[in-house]
Amino acid sequence: MSTVTVVRDPKLAGTRQAFVLSEDRLGHYREFREFFTRTFDLDRVGLSQPGYVTAPSGHVYTLVFLGRSGEPFPSGVELYAVVEALEPFDEPTVDRDVWAILRWMVEGVGGAFKVEDLDATARLYRIPALGGG
Repeated sequence: MSTVTVVRDPKLAGTRQAFVLSEDRLGHYREFREFFTRTFDLDRVGLSQPGYVTAPSGHVYTLVFLGRSGEPFPSGVELYAVVEALEPFDEPTVDRDVWAILRWMVEGVGGAFKVEDLDATARLYRIPALGGG
């Protein structure tokens, strides 16, 4: 089971948002859009606020949902690490957290592509966050 949890009102004073990754085309797999809509109440919230999750390290990450004219919302998502305002982030920790967030998303989406498939992809590409680098 996932150790990623949704956070409704994280403490953001004295922090900054450090860009981690972007997926600008969620439309290729409708179930991902549905997962984000359901998990973060996007039918009600829309673009008015991002989503937040806490990863296994205890760090908070921001999910910014993108809208694109003529496409169902959300059309994309950006992921940011919430870090102390003047501090760099620890890349190996962020990499492990991102992988945990990806696993959490795949678990939540369900369907034919399973967490085991994601892990097999990581082994194939020797993803360092999973000890494969």
